[in-house]
Amino acid sequence: MKKKIVFLTGAGMSAESGIKTFRDSDGLWENYDVMTVASHEGWLKDPDLVNRFYNERRRQYADCKPNEGHRIIAEMEKDYDVTVVTQNVDDLHERAGSSNVVHLHGELMKVCSSTNVDDSRYHRLLTPENCEVKPGERAGDGSLLRPYIVFFGEAVPNISLAAEICQQADIVVIVGTSMVVYPAAGLVHYAKAGTPIYLIDPNNVEAPVKGVTHIKKGASEGMKELVKLLASL
Repeated sequence: MKKKIVFLTGAGMSAESGIKTFRDSDGLWENYDVMTVASHEGWLKDPDLVNRFYNERRRQYADCKPNEGHRIIAEMEKDYDVTVVTQNVDDLHERAGSSNVVHLHGELMKVCSSTNVDDSRYHRLLTPENCEVKPGERAGDGSLLRPYIVFFGEAVPNISLAAEICQQADIVVIVGTSMVVYPAAGLVHYAKAGTPIYLIDPNNVEAPVKGVTHIKKGASEGMKELVKLLASL
C-alpha cells in the first residue's frame, strides 16, 4: 500500500510561475485596499469593483504555467498516495497533473452565487478565453455572480476535510507557506505524533512544530531535494 503524503502549499509554491504573492512589495494589494476587494463588506459595498479585481487576476494568470515543483508533486502520485491542500487559488497543481487537490481559500477560475456560495449547482468554471464576469451578471439562482474565493472573515469550508487528511498522513510536506495564517496554520498539528514533517522554504521560517526538517530552497529545487531524501529512507 502506498504511503499517504500530504502537501500543504502556499504562495511560495507558485512564485516561480510568476504569480505575485499578496505580501510582496509589488504584490497584489499594492494598488488596492485589501478589505475593498477581499471581504464580504467590500463585496456588498461595490461588487463591480470586486469582480473587476478578480477579472484582472485571471487575465494576469492566463499565461502562467506550472513550475517544476508543481510537476514533481504530480509525478509523486506514481509512488505515493498524494493529496495537495493548498492555500493558493490558482489551478497550477491541477494543470501540472495532480489529481487530488483541496483548495482552502477558493478557486480563482470559478465563480458562484453570492447568496449560496458553496452550492455547487451555481458554480461556473471559467476559461482563459472567457474569464471575465460582466457587471450585473447573475448566477443560476438569480443572485449576482461573485468570485469563488473565501473572503476575509468568511468561514473556510474545506478546513475540516483538510484536518482529516492531515490526520491520515504518513508524511507531511509544507511548501512555500509560513503557516502563520489561521485556520490553515493549525493543520500541521493534526498530524499523528511521529509523522515526518518537511518544510520547503528558502527563508528562515519558524517551524510550526518541533522536529521539522527544513529544506532551505525554493519550491522546485526543494522538491528535488525532498525526492532524494525520501528515496534514501
